Amino acid sequence: MSEHIANTALAEAVNAALATVIDPELRRPITELGMVESVSVDGAGRASLVVLLTISGCPLRDTITADATKALLAVPGVAAVDVELKVMTQEQRDALKELLRGAGGQRGIPFNEPGSLTRVYAVASGKGGVGKSSVTVNLACALAAQGLRVGIVDADVYGFSVPALMGITQPPTRVDDMILPPVAYGVKVISIGMFVSGNQPVAWRGPMLHRALEQFLTDVYFGDLDALFLDLPPGTGDIAISVAQLLPKAEILVVTTPQAAAADVAERAGAIATQTGQKVAGVIENMSYLEMPDGGRMELFGSGGGQVLAERLTATVGAEVPLLGQIPLDIQLREGGDAGVPIVLGQSGTPAAAALSGIAGQLAAKPRGLAGMKLGLQPR
Repeated sequence: MSEHIANTALAEAVNAALATVIDPELRRPITELGMVESVSVDGAGRASLVVLLTISGCPLRDTITADATKALLAVPGVAAVDVELKVMTQEQRDALKELLRGAGGQRGIPFNEPGSLTRVYAVASGKGGVGKSSVTVNLACALAAQGLRVGIVDADVYGFSVPALMGITQPPTRVDDMILPPVAYGVKVISIGMFVSGNQPVAWRGPMLHRALEQFLTDVYFGDLDALFLDLPPGTGDIAISVAQLLPKAEILVVTTPQAAAADVAERAGAIATQTGQKVAGVIENMSYLEMPDGGRMELFGSGGGQVLAERLTATVGAEVPLLGQIPLDIQLREGGDAGVPIVLGQSGTPAAAALSGIAGQLAAKPRGLAGMKLGLQPR
């Protein structure tokens, strides 16, 4: 970054202000990413800033311009701001990819690295229609609202719905072989739905599904996440097996309804852990009851299915599988999904939002083990 600011104090203030401008896709300061080519302030207080975009068609160029302008106008001595947008050269893009991916810019699944502290949750269900995707989205948004860095991989290739539930219409940005996922409510999201036109069906078989999931995990830049959620298709098919192969440390969250028949089917989704060696993080019971105006509860789908499932899985996998929470039926949960505003954000005071936030709190409170981690300590 070249500077043309004679006043040292002003130069420091300008640099500090630009360091607060966060790239909306990479979620890191533009100064850190090498996106500031030059900045100067003339005697009249007019600042001239040149920002380098990753690609010419950057979908959030206006956001970057607005954020940079606002940051500089807050600096005492800056009266006006001119922002010029340019595009990185191939050499600059290569340097950026190396910065993001590490030395050599090597591709791989970062969540499998020995030093990764990301908690990976594969959200599964035995059957469709139990609200698995809505639970995934709301848990992710609740954790992001707590200040955690969160991502979602919509791995339900045939029934993808996460982009709509998050209100995402923006496509991912491609920087050569690296994909930058759209961000909504502080959550980075990737879905096959972002790569198909209209409501086109995805008619893929096992190897293609595996390759698509692998590409999401290797080519998509999520950065350093605290939690990554994978919204799996119902059942124990190809994607569930691929997740176990590609992300062996992923923990399974099983979503069910209180109905006994649903719990029976959901047990299979969790019991797959006995074959894959994964851990079952817990059971989430959705559609548990409907709160009545008089304060009573109507149990439309019966009761107890979630607890029964948790007990069965505990016996099956040989480790405690807790019932993490029971989420009541709520019209506002459905309305929030249709509007692309998760209920934990739009209607945080409702019983359903409280239940979802409570489950998210339990996931956030789980300690992340240091077993196998390189602590960088040297004997003296």
